[in-house]
Amino acid sequence: MNSIQQLFADCLSADEILTDNHRIRHLLTDQRGRYHGAADVVLQPESVSSVQKILKLCSQHSISVTPQGGNTSLCGAATPEKGVLLLLHRLNRIREINATDAVITVEAGAILADVQQAVKRAGWFFPLSLASEGSCQIGGNLACNAGGLNVVRYGTASALTLGLEVVLPDGSLISHLSPLHKNTTGLNLLPLFIGSEGTLGVITAATLKLFRLHEDTTATLWVNVPHLRQCLDLWRLMRSLCGEKIKSFELISEQALSLVTRDLSVQSPTGECSGWHILCEWEETSTEEIQQIAQRLMKEGYDNTLLAQNQQQRQQWWRLREHIPQAQKKRGFSIKHDIALPINRLVDFIESNIAKIQQNFAHAEVILFGHLGDGSLHYNVFLLDHLDQSVYQFEQSINELVYASVLEYQGTIAAEHGIGVLKRAYLTQIKTPAELALMQVIKRQLDPKNIMNPNKVYPF
Repeated sequence: MNSIQQLFADCLSADEILTDNHRIRHLLTDQRGRYHGAADVVLQPESVSSVQKILKLCSQHSISVTPQGGNTSLCGAATPEKGVLLLLHRLNRIREINATDAVITVEAGAILADVQQAVKRAGWFFPLSLASEGSCQIGGNLACNAGGLNVVRYGTASALTLGLEVVLPDGSLISHLSPLHKNTTGLNLLPLFIGSEGTLGVITAATLKLFRLHEDTTATLWVNVPHLRQCLDLWRLMRSLCGEKIKSFELISEQALSLVTRDLSVQSPTGECSGWHILCEWEETSTEEIQQIAQRLMKEGYDNTLLAQNQQQRQQWWRLREHIPQAQKKRGFSIKHDIALPINRLVDFIESNIAKIQQNFAHAEVILFGHLGDGSLHYNVFLLDHLDQSVYQFEQSINELVYASVLEYQGTIAAEHGIGVLKRAYLTQIKTPAELALMQVIKRQLDPKNIMNPNKVYPF
């Protein structure tokens, strides 16, 4: 036992110190296998008071702390360099489902899918939905302000949060879990921790909004069109017809759909992969409204449109959308981008940037899919002559091409995956000097010894 392990052995139970070397090795590598770290000790606290003890000791001895949830980060944010790797999976209790205020209070280590199911059993709906929901944890979702499939209607994780419990770097506790729907007592400090990627403190619990279930009044469309700009026209049309009832509006390119249908050995819903595809879902509808919308779509020329006839068909369509990342992984390595732009600039960005990439890289193919309804895209560049890790030698050049276009069209380089290590150097292109200075002041005030997830996010 090294000296740092002994330090924590004196204040934690033996079970809170992880010693399984096989499991530890897995935790020191990020999901994509790009970042490989090290830790002096791996801790798995079973209570909030244990988290407080850990951070207090780390502050006193200037030991770095890397919080980790489900280890699903795509930017290296949860991979430690040294010090303490802090696992939150044991803090996984649902503390309360409050039907009067329509909220759930849940600990940070709870797996998102488990929260969804617990809420559903209670007759409610929690709308945060991600491809990694079977393994990602609530604390990690909040730490990167996760988005996912239902942002159009329900917003990102920050919009779903009414209260937080956070352990600060010195071990002190801030706990505001009361489900207050209004509170104007000075500056609202809790949003600082949402999206901070574990650099300001450790989220240990949250109070989250719940919504009424709409399973019996939900409609799902699959639309295939030949031209990208028609997808934007369809978005405008569906917004005019359904308004705020739209919860998902997903864009899938021909290349993305071809890849996933081959991997799953299935056909496209419309029988062909060519062109562009939209998966749209809206709630609180009726048979009459669905018929009216279908007639309007036909009148406007969207004649290659299907309506899901049952839950099985709906699930098959969503399986196609959600399996794209796995199909890409099987194909090989790519340069991945998690970007967002104003919706009205998406088409111009896509058309101009793909042309730029293909001009500079003869064997480039862009696999494009994402949340058109909120302007965010998963925009991944494959070089067909470099499908192994050798593709990373071109990463900087490709990133410069993509990010220059993103900024030209007033977008952002991080929509829902965060900054972590991967995009840290690019933050100066997004934030103004005044914003970076303010971020530095906040970081130094809350974490003067820079123990919380050091060398992540901030370019200083």
